[in-house]
Amino acid sequence: MNRFDPRIYLFTLGHFSADWAQGAIPALLPYFIATCNLNYQDAGTLIFANILLSSIAQPVFGYYADRVSKPWFVPAGPIISGVSLAVLPFVTDYWLIFLCSMLSGFGSAVYHPEAARMVNGLAGVQKGRALGTFSVGGNAGFAVGPMFAGFCAYVFDIHGLIFYGVFNTVAALLIHHYMAGILADIAKEQRVEQKAHTGLAQENDWPSFGKLSLVILARSTGFSVCNAFIPLFWIHVLGTSEQAGSFALTLLFAMGAVITYFGGVLSDRLGFVKMLHLSFLVMIPVMFLLVRCTDAMIATALLIPASFALFAPYSGIVVLGQTYLGKNIAFASGVTLGLQGTLGGLVTPLVGRAADSYGIVTALQILWIVAVLGAIASFTLHTPATLKRKKKQDA
Repeated sequence: MNRFDPRIYLFTLGHFSADWAQGAIPALLPYFIATCNLNYQDAGTLIFANILLSSIAQPVFGYYADRVSKPWFVPAGPIISGVSLAVLPFVTDYWLIFLCSMLSGFGSAVYHPEAARMVNGLAGVQKGRALGTFSVGGNAGFAVGPMFAGFCAYVFDIHGLIFYGVFNTVAALLIHHYMAGILADIAKEQRVEQKAHTGLAQENDWPSFGKLSLVILARSTGFSVCNAFIPLFWIHVLGTSEQAGSFALTLLFAMGAVITYFGGVLSDRLGFVKMLHLSFLVMIPVMFLLVRCTDAMIATALLIPASFALFAPYSGIVVLGQTYLGKNIAFASGVTLGLQGTLGGLVTPLVGRAADSYGIVTALQILWIVAVLGAIASFTLHTPATLKRKKKQDA
C-alpha cells in the first residue's frame, strides 16, 4: 500500500473526539472550584481521577489487542468519553464529578491502543505520516476541548457540555460504518507484509523500552501539570480572566497539534533520539522562565517554545516504543501514545497539595525539574538498528 489511505482521517477524528472530552476537564476546574467549594488539592484530584484508570487501562488494552483484536473498542472509546462529559451539567456531588472525570479518561484508554494498531495496519509504507496524522487529532482535541468547555462554563451555559456526547456519538457511528472494509484491508495488507518480510522489528528490547518509559514519565508530567494548572496560573498568578486562562491552554495545544506533525517530519531528518535531546534541552529554560513570569504577554509568548518542547517529541517517542517492542506493537502504542498524555496526571494531586501549602508558583517548579530528569534519561537511549537501516534505504 503506497498511497496514503484517507480512512486514516476517520481515526484522526476518533482521536480528536476521545481527547477533546478528556482535555475539557482541566478547563472546568475553576468552575468546579467556584460552584463546589473545592480547594486546589480537590481540583488536582479530579485530574488524578481523569488519569488514573486511563493510565492503568491503556497498557492492558494494548497487551490484549496484540493477542485478540476487539474492533468495537474503537467506536466505544469516544462514546464513553463524550457521554461522561455530557452528564457533568446534571451532577453537583463531588464524587459523581470524580466518577465522570474518571470515565472520560477511561474512554480515551479504550480507544488509543486498538485505533493505533489499525492505523499501523492501514498505513502501508507511510507509517510515519499516518502516525503523525493520527496524533494531530489527539492534540487538536486537547486544544479545542478546553476552549469549548470554557465557553460552556463561563460564557454560554454549562449544559452545552451535552454537545460532547452528541459529537462523539456521531464520530463513533461514522467509524463503525466503515469498520468492516477497514478490517478486510488491514488483513490483506498484513498478508502482503508477511510475504514481503516487511514491517517493524520482531524482537523486543525491554531495557531500552524501560529507559524510554522514564522519558515518557518526564514528558507526561510536564504535559499533565500544564494541562491542569495553566488556567489556574493565568487566573491566580497573572491576574487574567477565566476565559483568558482557557485560551492560554487552548493556544498551547493548538500550537501543539501543528508541532506534533512537523516534529515527526523533523525527527525523520535529525533522528528520533536527537529530537528528544533537543526537546528537553529547550524545555528546561522555558519552564524555568514560565513559572517565574508575572506578565501575561511574556507568559503567552513563552507558550510557543513550551509547546515545541512538549509536542515535538510526541511521534518520535511512539515510533521508538513500537520499534523497541516490535513483537508487541499495540502494547507499545498503549504505553507511548496513550500514557504520554496521562501518566503524569498521577502527579497532579501532589502538585495541587503543594499549591495549597506553598502557592502555585512554588508547586510549578516541578516543570523544569522533570525537564532536567527527562533530558538525562533521553541521553541513555540509542537509535534502533532497524530505524538506522530504514534511514539508509530512504536516503
